[in-house]
Formats: sequence, structure tokens, C-alpha cells
Amino acid sequence: MTAVDGVQGMTTRDAYGRQGADKALHPPAAARILLALCALTALFTAVAAALTPAHATTQAAYLADQLRVSPVYVTDQLPREVPKSTARDFARLARGTGTGVPTYVLVLPSQAAAGEGLLGAVHDRLGRDGLYVLIDESTVEAATAYGVTAPADDAVTVSRYELPYDAGPLRSFERFVEAVAEGPEAAAARAAAARERYADDEPPDLYIGPSDRQNQSLLTGMLLTGVPLSILLTAPYVRRWRRRLPGAPRKPAKPSPRWRLPAIAAAAAALVALTASAAFDQTTSSASPPPRAIDLNARLDRVAEGLSKDPVYTDPESPQTLDAAQLKQLHSRIRAFEASEGGGPVFVAVVPQLWSDESKGDEENFAYALHDKVGKDGLYIVADPLDGYIDAFNYGLHLDTYSLLYDLPESIEYGDEMSRAAQDHLLGERLDALMTIVDDTDRTDEPTTPGAPYPVDNPVTEDDLTPLFAADDFWPGLFMGTLAAGLLLGVVAGALEITRRVLRRRRPEPPATETLPEISPTEPSTPYLRTAARTELRALLADFDPEKPGDRRPGDCLDAAMLLLDGDADGIDDAAPYALLAVTLLARAGRAAAAGKAYNRCCAVNPLHGPAVGRHHVRLTAGDGHRRQLHICARCRDTATTAPRTVHTLVLTLPASASASASGARVPYEEADELLTAVPEGIRRLIEKVKERTYVP
Repeated sequence: MTAVDGVQGMTTRDAYGRQGADKALHPPAAARILLALCALTALFTAVAAALTPAHATTQAAYLADQLRVSPVYVTDQLPREVPKSTARDFARLARGTGTGVPTYVLVLPSQAAAGEGLLGAVHDRLGRDGLYVLIDESTVEAATAYGVTAPADDAVTVSRYELPYDAGPLRSFERFVEAVAEGPEAAAARAAAARERYADDEPPDLYIGPSDRQNQSLLTGMLLTGVPLSILLTAPYVRRWRRRLPGAPRKPAKPSPRWRLPAIAAAAAALVALTASAAFDQTTSSASPPPRAIDLNARLDRVAEGLSKDPVYTDPESPQTLDAAQLKQLHSRIRAFEASEGGGPVFVAVVPQLWSDESKGDEENFAYALHDKVGKDGLYIVADPLDGYIDAFNYGLHLDTYSLLYDLPESIEYGDEMSRAAQDHLLGERLDALMTIVDDTDRTDEPTTPGAPYPVDNPVTEDDLTPLFAADDFWPGLFMGTLAAGLLLGVVAGALEITRRVLRRRRPEPPATETLPEISPTEPSTPYLRTAARTELRALLADFDPEKPGDRRPGDCLDAAMLLLDGDADGIDDAAPYALLAVTLLARAGRAAAAGKAYNRCCAVNPLHGPAVGRHHVRLTAGDGHRRQLHICARCRDTATTAPRTVHTLVLTLPASASASASGARVPYEEADELLTAVPEGIRRLIEKVKERTYVP
């Protein structure tokens, strides 16, 4: 036993008695040793604190405090995927393991979590042993057992390999809990079996998407008319054909009742409807439950409450990107601007903008809702601590609103190479630079406020599948079923010419949105662009009703398209390739707006791919290490994930100038004309750019 053990485990007299009174240490010597050990402990603690990033400590401390209140903490930043109200479901599973192991669960955005490193920091802060589990918006991300026996790693493997990607975090945690409850040996065997079985292909998806439902509806419609009509049309023809065979009787011995064939056809139609309803019974495209109003307002209320106390709010769930000195400087700049001529309140929300949050990652919608929650006019700055983006929105101050919206330097709004490489995205320095720009922004005579932002998808209904018999493709399916029945009769009777004439009369329609990523070329010719622009513009003119009250977006898109064509739709024949592309994008956005669908951003890699589904870092040129965070479609996102070095092959190129067109020279679409640089910024910005070019106020 060492001297330290003796001091900690027994009295001084007992410790000295074992060695003899004449040879024992005197109490003052023991005290000096204890003081030295305390000093060393303090030194090591200080060194560890210095080596631990401040943001990790603050984030871990906040999460540890939440786990002291409840062993399950669900973020309020993912209401579209994991509503905060699902905490009770996670808690029920955590309590039902049957292993007697204390379980602590954190549900956080994937970008805000640091895996086992964050779990370790939270455990150190909480000071309680148990099984710590980290879950993101899709699956169990990491798990570690501290001071208890639990097959954490094998359980994570089971939850990842046995379930498809769309299973959802709650089902993933349920599978994780099952594996933990089986014990170490069974969990290890189950993990090995799952890894071997699904090494190359993951299990089939549990949910279908909107395009799958459209396909189901199309098939149902085709069968619902095709089967009974085929019976009604083909059976009599076959019967007459049999009567014409040599030696066949001219009349049947016992004629069938006239009602029998229609009854059989009606029964077949009913059977098709019942079978389709049973087979295609899916009602949602996602495992996420519909969020409640309290889920959708939780984060906004939290941020608004924080801003009511302090004009700078930093999300405690995320890595902290502003240190004390930067916060002090930012507060000083805010006070100076508020006291300046034409200035006013400034509210800075350092909060992640996520595809699964209440605003669907749209900074403008977030700022608009936050302004409504805070209830005060001012300059609202939204800074994303995860991606490093900064946006500023003016509500009611005497500032040039459009200058702040569209003219911020890219180094401030999106960052540069240095800020993208920095862990804190240099948000402190960039926010300080933004305040300098705000100070220099032109003042206006009247307070200015931007219009309402383009709406995002309804988070309550966005995952709902259209009813089978009400989907857009059901009625075309009925028509196609009729054609199929006629085609079958035509094959039997040889009447193919009639079918060709009917099909020839059909006017070409714009392709379905879901097919655009697959059918749109990367190097379209000028005739192709001309045909696409003419088709889309004609469809917009047919769908647009100028007398219909409500949304102005269809009219704005149509006006901008006509400005590019000098007010004449026939100007498409003489328009340049860049103008044809812009007309096509504006027409598609206008048609989507007329149909009540959100379409503000198209795929920035190839705008012909249609609407964007999310943001992703992409490299647009071969051999260039520079990456851009862009809104892209599902196909480009999958390519950026699986083969990021090939994304540049998907970039849309346009024919170069007319003088170079004979040589086949092409350029990326953003370089074809300065107007197209607005395309990645959204349809709203493209409309503004067109108006600026044509001098329309």
C-alpha cells in the first residue's frame, strides 16, 4: 500500500503503526504529500481543459444537464423527422431493455453530433455509468457502455445492417434495444450474420415514395378499365371468330344470357379495385410521425425566448463557434448600430438550418417566423454553426433590404476556403465583417421589409401519400387502360392503324417532374432547348389564370419569361440558348406555383433536372479541390455521395457564342451568360435578375 493509499484509507495513527512509531512519517510530511497530489491533479485538470475545445465542453455540458432532467433527450431541431414528442417512445424502449442497464439517449442532428467523442464528453460531465446512445435523424449513430456490460458495438451493427435506410430512428433504436437485451454472445452472432447477409445490398425499403404511388395509381387505373373492357371487347370477337371456323355451328346450342358478360366484366373490375386497395395500402412515405404544432414551434419559441434576453443566441446543442471575446465584440457592434442614425435592433441567431427542421432549411422562412415570434422589428441575422452560412433579413428598419438580401459578398454569406476549413467557420470574423457592411448600407426614407418568403412544404402532410384512387396518374391510367384494351383488340383484329391515328393527335405534354433527372441531357442542343422552352411555356400559358386571386408567383414567372422573349412567345425561335434555358426554368416554376407546389430552387448542377431536394457539397470541375454547397436533385445528391469525383460530368453545358457554335464549343451554363449566375440562388433571384436586365422596376 502506498503512502497515498494510507492517507485515504485509514487514520494517520493506523498508517504509522504498521511501520513502527520510530520509523513512521510525521503528520506534516503527509500533509505536504497530499497538497502536492492536489496540485498535480489541478494541473492535469487545467491542461485537459485547455486541450478540450471550448465548443465541445459547452455542448457536452448542456446535453449532460438535459440528461440529468431525463435520461432521454430529443432535439427540437428535427420536427419533420423526429418530433420532440417522440421522446416518450424512446424512453419506453430504453426502460424496456430488461437488462437493468441505465440507458441515456441523445437524439441530435447528424451534423451536430461527434459520435463516440461526444458521448464520452457527456458521460464525463454527467458522471453516471450506463449505456450511452447517440441517434441522428435516420439511425443509431453510436453507442458506448461506461462502467456497465452491454454489447453496444454489436447492437449498433445489428440496427444498421438489419434495417433499410428509411426505417427511421425509432425503429432503429428498437432493433438496437433488442440486440442489447439478447446479451453479448447472441448480439455478436446476430451482428456477424447481419453483416454477412447484407454486406452488398441493404434490406428492401419499408416505404414508397410519391413517384412509386403514382406508378401504383397508374397501374390500378390501367387494370380497372383494361381488364373489364378487354373482356367486353375480346370475348365477343373470339366467339364470332369461332363461329366462322369450318364445320363450326352457326349458332350455339344454348345461347348465354346477355347479362352474363357484363356481370363478369363488372366482377373483374371490382376484384381489381379490392386487390389494388389491399396490395397498395401504404399511406405515408416516411417513418416519421406527423409533427404537432408544439413540435414545430419548440425551436422557434426557444430561440425567440433567448433573443428576448440577449440579442445574440447561440444554439447550445451545436458546437459553439463564437468565443467570449467574439461575443463581446459582436454585442458592442450591435449596440453601436442600434444607436446610429437609421439603425435599430439586431438579432443574431446562431442556429443550424436543417432539411428536417420546421423551416426545411430555408433561412428566409426561419427568419420570417422568428421575427413573428420575437414581435420586434429589426435586422435578423441567421448564422449556421454547422455549415457556416450567414444570411441577413431586414424587417422594418431604414435599410436597403435588397442590398442585404442579394449583394452580400460570397466570403461573408458562404465563406471562403479558409473559413470552410476552420472548425468554427470563422463565424466571429465574418459576423463582424457583416456588421461593417450593415453600418455602411444605404438608409431609406421609409422602413423596408421583404415580402413573405416562398412557402415550404407542409411538415404535417409532406409525407402523406396521395390516396390510390386520387393520385394524378390515376385518371391517365384509366385512359391508358382503355387504350390497352383497344390495343389488345387491335392486335387480335389487326386494327393498329386506328390506334396510331389516335396517338398522333395527342399534343406533347411537358415531362413529369420526377422523370426530369433521368431524361434531361447534360449537353442539350439548341433545338432541344427550343422545344423544351416552347412546350413548358405553352403549358404555363394554358395553366395560368390571371383572374384567379391568391399567389402571384405564376404571374411573376410568366412576366419574366415573356420579358426574355420581348413579349412575344414566338421569340423562342430566335432566342439564345441561355435565354431558352431561363424561359424553361421560369415556366416550370410558374406551373408548379399554379399547382400549389413549392419550387423555388432547381438543381444547381443541372437545372434541367428539376427541383432540388437538398444541399450538398459538390465539386463542379475535374481535378479542382474547390467545393460548393449547392441545392441539388436526388440523382446528383446520390452521385455526390457515392462518386463525388464524377459530379462534374453532370454539370449542364450550353452552346457557346454563335460564332463558336459551328465548332461545337460549349461552356458551363453559369458561364454562358451573367443572367444564369442567379439560377443557383433560386427562382426569386432569377426573376429579379431578369427585371434588372430589362430595366423593369
